[in-house]
Amino acid sequence: MASKLSGIELTRYDDLFKTDAEREADRQERIQIVPAAEVFPYSRQPYTIDRPTPDLVRLMDSIEHIGIAEPLIVRPRDAGGYEIISGHRRDYCAKAVGLDTRPVIVRNYSDEEADILVVDYNINREDLLPSEKAKAYKLKLDAMKRQGQRTDLTSRQLGTKLRADEILAEKAEDSARQIQRYVRLNKLIPPLLDAVDAGTLKFVPAADFLSHLSEKEQTYLLLVMERDEVSPSLGQAQRLKQLSGEGKLENNIIDLIMREEKPLERKVTIRNDRLQKYFPASYTPKQMEDVIIKLLEGWHRKRQQEQSR
Repeated sequence: MASKLSGIELTRYDDLFKTDAEREADRQERIQIVPAAEVFPYSRQPYTIDRPTPDLVRLMDSIEHIGIAEPLIVRPRDAGGYEIISGHRRDYCAKAVGLDTRPVIVRNYSDEEADILVVDYNINREDLLPSEKAKAYKLKLDAMKRQGQRTDLTSRQLGTKLRADEILAEKAEDSARQIQRYVRLNKLIPPLLDAVDAGTLKFVPAADFLSHLSEKEQTYLLLVMERDEVSPSLGQAQRLKQLSGEGKLENNIIDLIMREEKPLERKVTIRNDRLQKYFPASYTPKQMEDVIIKLLEGWHRKRQQEQSR
């Protein structure tokens, strides 16, 4: 900080040789209080802000009582004011409780940098819907592509270069394979994507198989699902994709496949108290699930090796 002598503020030695741009950067990085009317959502923001969740309710309650504790990260808008890079939910809650100013830190990001950061700031939230992750991962992949980074999601190269899905996986809790699936969800028509969010259409059949159907085929499949109150199993979805690729998926074929009697699903429920003793108290349900799946995969490989002897 600049020192003071007899009421006169002295400029630091280093500050004498700063450019105007550097001084402006210093000023912009400080927390500023700006009118709420000058702060706008990011135009390509992939997350749903106003979906009621316990976390959103707690945030709104906190902001109502103590204000916005952490400033929003924003960038200048060409049309004036600022658009939010980080802090959409804080802005929404502040608006809901009637705050008329926002604490912000202004940074100058390119469109590509902004797209990537908007995704990264929230991608690991546990309450995200599949559709939100699908839009977020695609937004980041498209930004990486514009930056010249590799975005091939189907083939691996030898050597040390990472594919885009592997780079995404380093900052997200999802594996590269899971990220590929989320990106495929963007190929679904909106009502089918809504069904994935609602859980009436299973994630893997939708991503791995149904996303390869044409819009016309998906539309008729949706009609059958709603009319007959059915949802395709993994096997049915696989056959639908195969026949679509062969150009043989007519409406009557979709009807026949969806009318097949499905085998009873085997469901296993493990009480939380039985699992909790094996995990640290800090583990989330998602982390516990990941560990269990890895252990089961190891057990399955061991059984296959024993049976092949």
